[in-house]
Amino acid sequence: MIKSIFSYSLVFFSLFFIAFHLHENYIENLEVILPFSLRKVYLFHLGFSMLICVNFKAFSTVDKIFEQLGFVYLFILFLKIIVFIAIFYKVLFAEENLTQIARISLFIPMFIYLLTEVIFVSRILNKKE
Repeated sequence: MIKSIFSYSLVFFSLFFIAFHLHENYIENLEVILPFSLRKVYLFHLGFSMLICVNFKAFSTVDKIFEQLGFVYLFILFLKIIVFIAIFYKVLFAEENLTQIARISLFIPMFIYLLTEVIFVSRILNKKE
């Protein structure tokens, strides 16, 4: 289990450093000023996705809970969206003129981390079967 947690950490932190710096450099090259902190968006997804994967790995060892992990994951995804909206409410709803590049910059980290998270969770769920 420690080995799995280490690999999750390694992948998620590598994603953070590579994707964040590429994204930030691209935004700087376009000379666009985002009305939010791109680093905070990436850190939110990094933390939440790591938390999900580590907890799923830990709960996959409990037989009673393992049977329900698929449903739990659907609830967790909904919760992740709600928490993201709550944290970035001002950016999402208060900014009247959010540019297209700013909108896309909010969703790129979500798709990157969601895809990675789904891969890890599906491996956890398939391993037990």
